[in-house]
Amino acid sequence: MTAVFSHGRLRLYLLKLLDDGPKHGYELIRLLEDRFLGLYAPSAGTIYPRLQRLEVEGLVSHTAAGGRKTYEITDAGRAELRQRAGELTALETDIAASVADLSSLAGEIRSEVRGSVRDLKRELSEATRQTRRARWEAPAPPPRPTSTAGPQTELLDELDQRLAAFTAEVGRLMRARQFSDTQLRTAIRLLDGALDGLRRLLR
Repeated sequence: MTAVFSHGRLRLYLLKLLDDGPKHGYELIRLLEDRFLGLYAPSAGTIYPRLQRLEVEGLVSHTAAGGRKTYEITDAGRAELRQRAGELTALETDIAASVADLSSLAGEIRSEVRGSVRDLKRELSEATRQTRRARWEAPAPPPRPTSTAGPQTELLDELDQRLAAFTAEVGRLMRARQFSDTQLRTAIRLLDGALDGLRRLLR
C-alpha cells in the first residue's frame, strides 16, 4: 500500500469516495487507480476487509444484487467525515504530492528504458552490418602474371570481372533486407550447385 494511506487513512478515503455516492468494491479500486494516474491500485484483499470493518462500525452499509455488493455511507460515516475534515484535506495534499513523485519516477524509468533499448538496437544493428560486411566484402583476387596468350587473357579478365560483379551483387542483395531461413538455405544450395558445375567444367 502506498505510504499516504498508512495509519488508517485509506479507511478515511473510502468514506470520502462513498460520500460521493454508492459504489461496489471494484468501482472503489478503479477510482483509486484513476486518482493515482494508474501508478497505484489497491488489491481486492486491501479494499474489501476495510469495507467490512467500516460496515461493522456502522459507517457504511451494503445491498446485494446479482452477486455484487454495493456499499453506501451511513449518517455515522458522514459524521466521521465532518469530524475529520482537516485530516482529509491533509490527505488530499499528500496524495497530490505522491502522484507527482510517482509520475516523475515513472518518467525517469521510461526515459532510461527507452535509452537502453535505443543503445541495444544501435549495437545490434552495427554488429549485423559488420558481420555482413566481413562475410560478403571478400578481398580482391591478386593480379595474375601478365600473359601473352592474347584472346585467352581477355576471357580470363572478363571471368574475373564477372566473379567480382557477382560477389558485389550478392553482397548488395544481402545488405538490402532481412531474409528468412528458407531463402538463405535456398541461396546456399544455388551457390553450391554453381560451384560444383564450375569445378566439373574446369577440371
